[in-house]
Amino acid sequence: MRTMKATMTIDKEFKIGEIDDRIYGSFIEHLGRAVYGGIYEPDHPEADEQGFRKDVIELVKQLKVPLVRYPGGNFVSGYNWEDGVGPVAERPRRLDLAWRTTETNEIGTNEFMDWAKKVNAEVNMAVNLGTRGIDAARNLVEYCNHPSGSYWSDLRMKHGYKEPHKIKTWCLGNEMDGPWQIGHRTADEYGRIAAETAKAMKWVDPSIELVACGSSNRLMPTFAEWEATVLEHTYDHVEFISLHTYYGNRDEDLANYLAQSLDMDQFIYSVISIADYIKAKKRSKKTINLSFDEWNVWFHSNEADKKLEPWTVAPPQLEDIYTFEDALLVGSMLISLLKRADRVKIACLAQLVNVIAPIMTENGGEAWKQTIFYPYMHASVYGRGVALHALVSSPKYDSKDFTDVPYLDTVSVYNEESETVTIFAVNKHQTDVLSLDADVRSFEGYQVVEHLILENDEVKATNQYNRTNVVPHNNGDAKVDGGKLEANLPKLSWNVIRLAK
Repeated sequence: MRTMKATMTIDKEFKIGEIDDRIYGSFIEHLGRAVYGGIYEPDHPEADEQGFRKDVIELVKQLKVPLVRYPGGNFVSGYNWEDGVGPVAERPRRLDLAWRTTETNEIGTNEFMDWAKKVNAEVNMAVNLGTRGIDAARNLVEYCNHPSGSYWSDLRMKHGYKEPHKIKTWCLGNEMDGPWQIGHRTADEYGRIAAETAKAMKWVDPSIELVACGSSNRLMPTFAEWEATVLEHTYDHVEFISLHTYYGNRDEDLANYLAQSLDMDQFIYSVISIADYIKAKKRSKKTINLSFDEWNVWFHSNEADKKLEPWTVAPPQLEDIYTFEDALLVGSMLISLLKRADRVKIACLAQLVNVIAPIMTENGGEAWKQTIFYPYMHASVYGRGVALHALVSSPKYDSKDFTDVPYLDTVSVYNEESETVTIFAVNKHQTDVLSLDADVRSFEGYQVVEHLILENDEVKATNQYNRTNVVPHNNGDAKVDGGKLEANLPKLSWNVIRLAK
């Protein structure tokens, strides 16, 4: 095994931007076993008085998830929110055309708000701009956020919720550029309805923040033109434009797979450029930020999902079992988000429980952590503060789709209040240790308090129910001497180096 060298300089003045806590958000859709059998299983021995699984609540709390997008996703484009409020016994069962299942509506807006409080998360509520529009959206804002004295706010109170939910962040539909979406629209059609819906929602509650739909992924034929057109219509009425992306190692090409975080970087830079082009065109003083509200690895379950019986309740859909190599890419994707923390203010790992998720459950049994749980948890717990621009020199490689891929993928976070610095780093080399020398003289008196490493000799290693193969250890060798940090980053590893004064 050889050792390669990489160097970096971190200085507290090299600020990218303040990290919005919402960058560590997640997503729960009425899809598969995310809700029924995931967060909610009333017959489970760990169920609380509302039927929510306490073991799942505890795992979500470990992740410190600040924001959860709900209720979709493709599901929202056919969802009547009124079906999910009021007496449960009177709620209709509906066919969900997005995922070809039957929705019981046992859980709806109020129950989900209750669950979010239990996990200390805010809710990022999506409105249906597929089969519905302005009227349903403004009514939902009134139901959720208006104190009292109107039809919808009084109905909420009648349903047992005296205090308004005060939901701050709202999505104007979902993936409306996609032909698979119920109510799919052109960019002009969507931009118009989104702008008019945004106006009405803010007339009900001027304090809310809105996310317009960007492209479903960077490979969409309408990408870039879609963002520009949508922002032409919505620029004055929204705060965010959304991005979605999923990656997979379908070709069993590990070097190329781990390089896909560069594609994510490029997607982010492109959307920032488009948003700023419209800003210039409109001579606006307002800056549109990014909400990367769906991102993850998703490919393992594709074939299994084709064989599912349609119109069942909560079938095991999109249940990817993640490998060690998937955890490495998820780590790099988190680094990509943090490297543009000045503009990426919201991000949602899609999803949270059972459906392409860090947390899995057995119906009637235990909940357990997937491999991707760890980088997500480490970033969420230790990555609060200001993202720093590190000056990095790393050896590079070329792969099938990418050139000049740095073996060292890294970002640093400085928390002035707690006087801590955290370095997140991925070594993408498949055989060699990466010897890291970092100039940290700016942080006088700081020492290494922990060097966490997620590594495994088997790139396809997974965690399963009752079998944990991939788990981090804190035996890393990072140390600081005379303002210089030295650390060995093992081959194919996710590293968290924590410094404190």
